[in-house]
Amino acid sequence: MKRVLSGVFALVLALAASDASAQGKPPLKLGGILDMSSLYADITGAGSEEAAKMAAEDFGGEVLGRKIEIVAADHLNKADLAANIARDMFDNQGVEMLYDVAASATALAAGEIAKARNKIVIFNGPGSIRLSNEACGPYTVHYVFDTFAQANVTGLAAVKQGLDTWFFLTADYAFGQDLEKDTTNVVLKSGGKVVGSVRHPLNTSDFSSFLLQAQASKAKVIGLANAGGDTVNAIKQAAEFGIMKGGQKVSPLLAFVTDIDSIGLETAQGLLLAEAFYWDLNDDTRAFSKRFMERVKRVPTSAQAGVYSSVTHYLKAVKAAGTTDSAAVMKVMKETPINDFFAKNGKIREDGRMVHDMYLFDVKKPSESKGRWDDYQLLATIPGSEAFQSLELSRCPLVKK
Repeated sequence: MKRVLSGVFALVLALAASDASAQGKPPLKLGGILDMSSLYADITGAGSEEAAKMAAEDFGGEVLGRKIEIVAADHLNKADLAANIARDMFDNQGVEMLYDVAASATALAAGEIAKARNKIVIFNGPGSIRLSNEACGPYTVHYVFDTFAQANVTGLAAVKQGLDTWFFLTADYAFGQDLEKDTTNVVLKSGGKVVGSVRHPLNTSDFSSFLLQAQASKAKVIGLANAGGDTVNAIKQAAEFGIMKGGQKVSPLLAFVTDIDSIGLETAQGLLLAEAFYWDLNDDTRAFSKRFMERVKRVPTSAQAGVYSSVTHYLKAVKAAGTTDSAAVMKVMKETPINDFFAKNGKIREDGRMVHDMYLFDVKKPSESKGRWDDYQLLATIPGSEAFQSLELSRCPLVKK
C-alpha cells in the first residue's frame, strides 16, 4: 500500500512539475508599500492591497501568460524602512511595479529606489507635490491627489466664502510642509492672509497646545495640513475646546470619508473638503464601492479607489505593450486616456501627474444623512486643468519648456 501511495505521490509531483515547466513564466508581481498599522491604515493599508487584488482578478488573473501576484508590506511610516522594502521587492522578490506607497516621506524614499532600478511606481496614497516636481522620474506616476490640488480646491473655496485669515496646524514632514506652503500661496493669491502656523510631530495624540495657539490667533480658518489619525484627533479635540462654536472654521486640507466616519457627523458637519473620489458620486462609483464593501466592510477611500484604477491601467498597458519593460509600458500608459469609475478622460502627463477632475464637498448635518457613509454633499466639480499645477509651473526636470 505504501508503494502505491508513494507512486501516486510521485506521479502528482511529476505532473505538477511538467505543468509548471509548460507555463515556464514567473508570476508578474506588483508590490504595495503600505501603512498597515498606523495613522494612515484606514486610508490605504489592507484596503489598498484588496483593491489591487480586485483589479488583478477583474483583469483575469494573468497577463502575457504570467499569473498576476499582489504582494504588500507595512512600512510603519519609516522612510528608511520603505526604501529597504522597495530594494528587497525589486532585487530579491522580482516585483515589477510598486503601487500606493502611502505617506509622502516613505514615497519619496521608495521612489528613489524605483528610479535607480528603472521600475514603475504609482503613488496613490501620498500627497506631496514634490513627487511630480523635483522628485519626478520617467517611470513615476502621481495618480490620485496632491498638495497643490488639495490647497487649490479647498483654499480657494474658503477664501471666496470670506474665510480670509488662516492659521495652520501642520504635520512636520514633507507632506504637511508642502500642503501648508501650497495652501498659503492660494490664500495669499486670493487676497487672504496667513496669521501664523505651528508644526506638530507625526501621529500626535494631544493637540491641546497647538489648538490653543490657533484659537488665540483669532484666525477665521484653522487649516489642518495633516492627514489620517492626526486630522481626526485635531478635529475631535477642536470640538472639545469649543473652537467651532466660538466661530472659527476648522478646514481639513486633506480628509477622507473614513476620517469623517471616525469623527462623526455631529462634530464634522459643515467641514469643507476636497476629494478625488467619493463612493456615492454616480452609478459607476456606487457599483465599484458595493463590491469593495463586500470584501473590506467599509467604503473605499480615494486612495484605495485609485489603486484599483491605476493597477488596471498598468495591466492594460502591459498587455498592449506585450512586455513589462518600463519604458514600453509607460509609453502606453501616457498615451492612453483613463476612463473608468475613478476618472473620465484622465491623462498621465510628462511629469507623471495623472490629471482628472477634483470635487469640493461639504460634510452633511446628521439630519441630512441617510445612514453610515452618507457623509458628503457635492458643491462643485473642478476640472483637472484648473485643480492641478500647470506644466508651466512644473519643477520636474522631464518637462520641456
